[in-house]
Amino acid sequence: MPRPALRPSPEVLRFAATGLAAYATDLLVFNALLLGAGTSSTTAKVVSSVAAIGVAFAGSRWYTWRDRRSDAPWREYALFFVLSVVAALLQLGCLVLSHDVLGLTSALADNVSANVVGMALATAFRFVTFRTLVFPERDPAPG
Repeated sequence: MPRPALRPSPEVLRFAATGLAAYATDLLVFNALLLGAGTSSTTAKVVSSVAAIGVAFAGSRWYTWRDRRSDAPWREYALFFVLSVVAALLQLGCLVLSHDVLGLTSALADNVSANVVGMALATAFRFVTFRTLVFPERDPAPG
């Protein structure tokens, strides 16, 4: 008897779509600053992370977890921002380790360490913390 195919939940698919938009923003800004403007890799990563956090918040609040929004958007935004900074620091830590400690200083090495390895770690952290802390399940309003 064939096993049914594993299918991601709609929530995971929405998270992935939001994440891809934020990731594209992160990559575009990072590489524009690194390769186009000659900015240092660390500065480029900080700026690109801030831009991506803005895209991710909008997508998370109004798309991914639209049914979990609270009546306190400033609390959501503050918590989202703090957790996003922690996730961005995971990415930055991977970049610093690769670039400054291991001496892998090419643009390719910077991209792999920050935008592949660091992003994988940060994505897992974001999904768990955003889902449980920023946009937890809400009790339905009494009707």
